[in-house]
Parts: sequence; C-alpha cells; structure tokens
Amino acid sequence: MPSPYNLEVEYNCNECSVRAERLFCNMAEPVVRALDGVKFTSLYPKGSLLFVEGEEPRGVFILCSGRAKLTTSSTEGKTLIVKIAEPGEVLGASATILGRPYEVSAETIEPSQLNFVKREDFLKFLNTHLEACMHTAQQLSEKYHSAQREIRSLGLSQTTAEKLARLLLDWCISDGEATPKGTRLKVLLTHEEIAQMIGTTRETVTRLLSDFKRKKIIDVKGSTLFVVNRNDLETMVSV
Repeated sequence: MPSPYNLEVEYNCNECSVRAERLFCNMAEPVVRALDGVKFTSLYPKGSLLFVEGEEPRGVFILCSGRAKLTTSSTEGKTLIVKIAEPGEVLGASATILGRPYEVSAETIEPSQLNFVKREDFLKFLNTHLEACMHTAQQLSEKYHSAQREIRSLGLSQTTAEKLARLLLDWCISDGEATPKGTRLKVLLTHEEIAQMIGTTRETVTRLLSDFKRKKIIDVKGSTLFVVNRNDLETMVSV
C-alpha cells in the first residue's frame, strides 16, 4: 500500500456530496462507479509522505479532503513548495501517464482522505473512459497555467515583500472570507513553508509579516490572518 501510516476505509465516490464541484470528480455515475472499482480510499494524518521526487510512479492519488503540499528540492537541500493541492486534485498524474519518476514530492499538511489508483489501473481507466481522460487533461492544463502564474510571480516580482503580498492576495481570492474586519484567511502553513512558497528564508517571512502587521496591513490571531488593508497589498504588487 502507498503508506504504512494510512488507515484504509470504505468509501463510495458516488455518495460524495461535493463531487459535482470538483474538476476531476464531476463525471457521470457509470464512470465514477468504474473508478470506485479500482481505487483504494485511505485516511492520512498530517505529515504523511505520499510519494517522493525521483521515485518511480506507483499510481495517482486523488485528494478527497484535506490539503497536500507539492515540493521540489535542489541538490543543496533547498526546498520550494510549487503548489498547495486542494480537494478534487489528482496528484502524480503526469508522472503516472508518462511512466517517468515523480517530478515533485507530495506530503499532507493536514489530516486528509485520498483515493489511490495503481498506475496500470489508472491507465486502463483513462483508455476505457473518454470523460475521465478529458477531465484529467483539463486538470493537467489547469496545473500548467498555475505553474505559469507562479513562474511569473517569482520571476517578475522585484522584492520579497512583493512576492509575499502576491501570495496573500492570491489566498484572498481563493480562500478568503469577507468580514467587517477585513478578509479572513485560515493559514495552516508555518513561516518556513510560506518561505518555501516564495523562495526565501523563514526569518525573512517572519520579519515581513511583522512589518505588515506594524503597518496595519494585516492582523494575526493564531492561525487566522486578517488582511485589513488589501489596497496596500495591491499597491505593492502594481509598482
């Protein structure tokens, strides 16, 4: 099995109440039944390593709930988080389809439920069901565009403060909740993980967040971050 730490459970994908909201999972019931026939559903605790960069592909993981970070590392040991995967995403699809080593490592950052499909079963599933093949292509295309946005953000940002501002604004758009105090964000990442997302150090992230707080751009209460002055962040990324 994919991990010695997972807990396998019985789960019927057709009974998922949010399946229609997810790019890959929103397929016709017969296709989903076929997926049910080849997948293994398991619960993983926070910090579970799903696969490792450079490892031969064993198959794909479909994230049902929770989140996972996708990372790549240099020979010097520097780590960069290339994406935070959300529910509904298929992890390891490109490596599995091409038969090449995983290009990133995947690790859960909170308790998560995932479906695992062995490589040979996933390839047969795609060959048999056109809809599944199209949905996989759509998700791979979305990941390509996401990677282009990340490259643009990291490559064209002039300062680390601008990179952090862009990241916070992206979170406001994707996960922010409007409140009278400002946009509320639930930040479960450590300062080290935020640093790995923008290519800097933990100390720099801590200093910048303190600076943003001092300037009343943000306010932090435990794992909750309020973007109090969104205009200031937008000004930072537009100069």
